Amino acid sequence: MTRWLRSGAPWVWLTAGAVSLSLIVVLGLLLLIGWKGLGYFWPAPVYQFDIQQNGRHSTVIGEVYERKTVPVEQLTEAGIDTSDFAGDKVLRYVIKTGNRDVLGSDFVTVLEPHIVSQEPAAGVAVIERLKNGRFYGIPVGLTDDGVAIPLEELENSLEQADSVRDSIRQIEKKDLVALNHQFELLNAQLRNSDASPELIKERQRLEQRFVQIEQQLLRLHQQLGRDNLIVKEMTGQEITLPIEQILDIWYPNDFSAAGKFGHWARQLGHFVSDDPREANTEGGVFPAIFGTVFMVLLMSVIVTPLGVLAAVYLHEYAGKSLFTKLIRVAVINLAGVPSIVYGVFGLGFFVYIVGAQIDDLFFAEQLPAPTFGTPGILWSALTLAILTLPVVIVSTEEGLARIPNSIRHGSLALGATQAETLWRTVLPMASPAIMTGLILAVARAAGEVAPLMLVGVVKMAPSLPIDGQFPYLHLDRKFMHLGYHIYDVGFQSPNVEAARPLVYATSFLLVTVIVGLNLTAIGIRNHLREKFRSLEQ
Repeated sequence: MTRWLRSGAPWVWLTAGAVSLSLIVVLGLLLLIGWKGLGYFWPAPVYQFDIQQNGRHSTVIGEVYERKTVPVEQLTEAGIDTSDFAGDKVLRYVIKTGNRDVLGSDFVTVLEPHIVSQEPAAGVAVIERLKNGRFYGIPVGLTDDGVAIPLEELENSLEQADSVRDSIRQIEKKDLVALNHQFELLNAQLRNSDASPELIKERQRLEQRFVQIEQQLLRLHQQLGRDNLIVKEMTGQEITLPIEQILDIWYPNDFSAAGKFGHWARQLGHFVSDDPREANTEGGVFPAIFGTVFMVLLMSVIVTPLGVLAAVYLHEYAGKSLFTKLIRVAVINLAGVPSIVYGVFGLGFFVYIVGAQIDDLFFAEQLPAPTFGTPGILWSALTLAILTLPVVIVSTEEGLARIPNSIRHGSLALGATQAETLWRTVLPMASPAIMTGLILAVARAAGEVAPLMLVGVVKMAPSLPIDGQFPYLHLDRKFMHLGYHIYDVGFQSPNVEAARPLVYATSFLLVTVIVGLNLTAIGIRNHLREKFRSLEQ
């Protein structure tokens, strides 16, 4: 036994077991997030529960959201009559009933002994609305401008409503945004000069254009508000839902297996391509996906040259002095600084000092309204670039150290200068190590949230950092981020229980985005490694 312990074999098995356990935990976590997140879009069956409690009969229609076993003693202490309950524990159902505006809540809790019968609800539809979440009920009628029309026309009404909503969205996001931009330029000219006849005429033209757009939007909204759907909800009450509020409608109990999969794929597509609604608790996350990817790419463009230049100086030019040792110690210590400290630094230095100076120099006509003197995506990318800079420096230095000096000496002996040797031989051979540092930097930057809350990320961004307005790339704008979206929905939502599946879905999406960015960088690194393999031999 002593001989076996001294051989070192137990430590090999111990480390192998620790690695295996870590991989199992990580894989289990990913499976949990994926199962919960992707299952959010699967059409669950809708049941009709007949409830008998304290002599009162009621009907509940909804999806089974959660089943949980609770002790009878706990229910008795809560004041529930449990005299006719059998056993020590009973099953408690949390049923998602929707209809928040009618019932006041999205969920109903029911104990199994109180359920008289449970069966799939016949003819029930799930209605996705612009406001107040989903509605569960049975469609019984359809009206067009107050006149009853066949219920079979519902699909056509929904398609027309989608078309009108698209027209409204195009006008609001393109025509109105372009008009506002022209107004801002005109106001800046009026502030810096006298109101010449040409400027006054231009202002009148813009005002006329604004009135035309306003009238066009009014006509579209009137067209959208003509149709109404009449739905019977679970209490028997008939509710009138305007078609303009209905985004989608489906009958989950009538789906075939292929229909369920098609519905799941369609809902997943809406999730990644639509804008969020109702304080982020409904709708999609496209602005957050765009903001996350764009911020990470911008950070990569900034941190890569800075990190490589610093590493090249430290390894190729600075030599081994006390000064360079102190710099290396400082770089390593920077990696351990809490990320929120970087956020405070970014807010104080980039936003309040650098941004204010840029506004004074280039955007003085727009002051006191700041342009760059306020949190934005550029300052977020710079803050994360500084946060991840030590990773790129250390990785690049290690790559430079692995290159034999004989290669450098051979290049110099052939007449190349040190700069040529560095640019044409050393850096290409070190490029896989540079990409490794970039991969680690991307992985950390994409998951950081705390510093971004100070320097640019917001709950809802009115527009993307890229659009059709000059200069097309707006680095001063605030943006949405998947990590902050998870925090906001999970901890700041007024209806946390209803938003919980959305947290899983967004978490899975964030992991997918990070994995996608890393796989892209790994692919580039492997390509570079194969390309310069001949130099290493």
